Amino acid sequence: PVALAASIGPATGLTQMEASRRALGRLGVRPPAFLNWIYCVGWDAVNNVPAATALMALLMLAGVALPFWLALAVLASVQMVASIYGHHVVQAVQKYLGGLLLITFILMGVVFAVRGSAPITAHHPVSLSTFLLATGILVSFNLSWASYSSDYTRYLPADTDPKKVVWLALAGLLSSAIPFQILGLISAGSVANPSPTAVIASLQQAMGPLGAVALAAIALSSITGNSFNDNTASYSLISAGLHVPRVTAAILTALLGYGLAVAGAGRYTALYTDYLLVTMYWIAPWIGIVLADWYCGTRQPRPVPPGWTYGATIFAVTSVLTILLFSESQLYTGPVARWLNGADIGSYVGFFVAGGWYVLGMRSRASS
Repeated sequence: PVALAASIGPATGLTQMEASRRALGRLGVRPPAFLNWIYCVGWDAVNNVPAATALMALLMLAGVALPFWLALAVLASVQMVASIYGHHVVQAVQKYLGGLLLITFILMGVVFAVRGSAPITAHHPVSLSTFLLATGILVSFNLSWASYSSDYTRYLPADTDPKKVVWLALAGLLSSAIPFQILGLISAGSVANPSPTAVIASLQQAMGPLGAVALAAIALSSITGNSFNDNTASYSLISAGLHVPRVTAAILTALLGYGLAVAGAGRYTALYTDYLLVTMYWIAPWIGIVLADWYCGTRQPRPVPPGWTYGATIFAVTSVLTILLFSESQLYTGPVARWLNGADIGSYVGFFVAGGWYVLGMRSRASS
């Protein structure tokens, strides 16, 4: 879905949220756009907690003790500056810093492979709920980029081959997600517990004399991700109907992400898991509708409906029902999730139900 959404950008020249107005309407796009802004704030916090922990450990090697809030402020400030300057600076950060990080993480993978680290062995049968939880986290981490896609393809020429856009975007996702998730699995065997501090300390110890390199890579990795977040968040806040300058929106996002990271750092693991799964309940039906509208209709720009469309109603109804029936979190567990012993399939149901419902409605309107 992320790659398929990317091809919408060149043809429309619009950000992802603005492009989805054709299916949801000018008014109907405001709820998902506002949710996406909140989502970006949350990703700021998620990315910054382990990065700030790594920065503290790196500076401690040089004898400099930095409190968590100050290490976090340093990283958040750099991210905010990149997002203030906008799309081109954000792209440059990905291009050059991303290449450096790629080399560093490959080095980490080689070290773990040479040392004979192996994936965790399951000493008991894996339940369906555990399997779906793990799969859901992987799906949500990757699918979450769907609300960003056109933001970074809309500057391509309008006549760019959409198949090329889709395949390049898909290749980028697969070639990053799969190897690094395998690296996470391999390195997890050396981690005592899942807190950011324990993970950073375990990686540093496992890397031996290259521990400083690993710490630097983890600290810098938040800059690439969060410069994306702050920039996309500024677009989303404007699409939500709040007419503020883009720079102001980017600054506000970075500041709120900073505050959320400081407040939630002590409960990182539980909050991170719930956050990834809960946010899928709006992203899955939203992107299902957007893709159904684009690929099952005319793939050309058309007048935007001024108000609330039937697509917006499908989005709202599907999101609420899947939360009520399927969600599984510390706050609430739906009846279907309880029946499945905690297995969470809501995002899959939301994606296919919303997309299918929209196509049926589109065909019914066309025939009438």
